[in-house]
Amino acid sequence: MSELRADRGTCIGAGMCVMTAAEVFDQDDEGIVVLVTEDPEVDEAVRQAVALCPSGALSITDG
Repeated sequence: MSELRADRGTCIGAGMCVMTAAEVFDQDDEGIVVLVTEDPEVDEAVRQAVALCPSGALSITDG
C-alpha cells in the first residue's frame, strides 16, 4: 500500500497538485496544499502531481 504525504511547510502554493488531481488535493486560504481525504488512492494522477510539484512538498512511500 502506498502512502501520500504533503509537507505544508515546504509547499510554495504553486497549485500544480490541484490542477493535476483535484479529487485528492486542495489549497487553503494561503494557497498551501491540503489533502482532501486522509487516505487517498494513489493513482497515476496523484503520482503525476507528486512529480510535478516544484517544491518537492509531496511524496509517496510504497510499503
